[in-house]
Amino acid sequence: MDIFERIHENAGGPIGQYQKLSHGYYSFPKLEGEIGPRMMFRGREVLNWSLNNYLGLANNPEVRKADAEAAAEFGMAYPMGARMMSGQTKWHEQLERELAAFVGKPDAFLLNYGYQGMISIIDSLLTRRDVVVYDSEAHACIIDGLRLHTGKRFVYPHNDMEACRKQLGHATKLAEENGGGVLVITEGVFGMKGDLGKLDEIVAMKKDFKFRLLVDDAHGFGTMGKTGAGTPEHFGVIDGVDVLFNTFAKSMAGIGAFVSSEKYIVDYLRYNMRSQTYAKALPMPMVKGALKRLDMIRKHPEFKDNLWTIVHALQSGFRKRGFDIGGTLSPVTPVYMKGGVDEACNIVVDLRETYNLFCSVVVYPVIPRGEIILRIIPTAVHTLEDVEYTLDCFEKCHAKLKNGDYKKPMPDMGEK
Repeated sequence: MDIFERIHENAGGPIGQYQKLSHGYYSFPKLEGEIGPRMMFRGREVLNWSLNNYLGLANNPEVRKADAEAAAEFGMAYPMGARMMSGQTKWHEQLERELAAFVGKPDAFLLNYGYQGMISIIDSLLTRRDVVVYDSEAHACIIDGLRLHTGKRFVYPHNDMEACRKQLGHATKLAEENGGGVLVITEGVFGMKGDLGKLDEIVAMKKDFKFRLLVDDAHGFGTMGKTGAGTPEHFGVIDGVDVLFNTFAKSMAGIGAFVSSEKYIVDYLRYNMRSQTYAKALPMPMVKGALKRLDMIRKHPEFKDNLWTIVHALQSGFRKRGFDIGGTLSPVTPVYMKGGVDEACNIVVDLRETYNLFCSVVVYPVIPRGEIILRIIPTAVHTLEDVEYTLDCFEKCHAKLKNGDYKKPMPDMGEK
């Protein structure tokens, strides 16, 4: 079959099948105006719970000033070229030193994008003789990275430490036969459910098995731990995490990422990560902006404190009103409901059109059929009044769901 014929026949894939009804509304929606708790959606102001702007830095005046000054001084082109060839600057090096110190690692290497970076980290670290053990709910960037791995991999059910131990036994035996090593991959904060990877229990297994641990802490950086250094700090196992990945896309409200580890490992990655070797360096406004954001995180612990005030109010409020928000221990707040895709879409329309409340929805095939997740991302710049209004709106919509009011065809809200 011709490639294009196959694409047409499959209706755009498991998610793309909804494109005609959803584009511009459920998927690819356009939020406009100043980034914050209130933005414009289709000409009306909505209370927005859908941005990973955890610490409220996206529109912080000092951050905006630093971004603007860097853009005015350097433009978006500088530095030109990949860092290995012509794109290295003292500011890139300074940012790496400061990031490494903040998360408690000897060295760090900047990455242009988090998703692309994680794929390349996995590809660079492993040979076909190495064996991987990973969590079943690992982020898509980890799964895509593992697709490049030509060796064996073992998956354990999400956060099931007994199963992880069993798979480590299999992996250890196979690695010894192959003359390779074992790499365990998990997340600090799982971005869909908000629960934490059991880093302390995994690190403790190093007493019984020889392996290295790679942690994706995208949602933990800036939000978890006493200083905001992340989930390894929260568990007190910074030294037990061998390779730590963090992104600027969440708490830093920017673009880019970094990987940190022992100096010889970071040096190896500098010279072997193809996604960085053959890619233009991060533009200077991103680098200088990241330096400012990191400085703000260090100097203003009240940003994280404000975030957790909102998190605690929101999550305790949902639980008191009988909602299922699972086992989240992070700012990520999933609200679980039962229903099909049509019902989920009707809930979203009601929230947005009746109550002017914007949040993201997750349905089949991303999660099992018959389940709905309304995913809320609190930030330091939301208010307790925002929380109470949101709880009231969800209570009303949940009552309608139980009453069968949303049992009707998925409304066509796509772009006309």
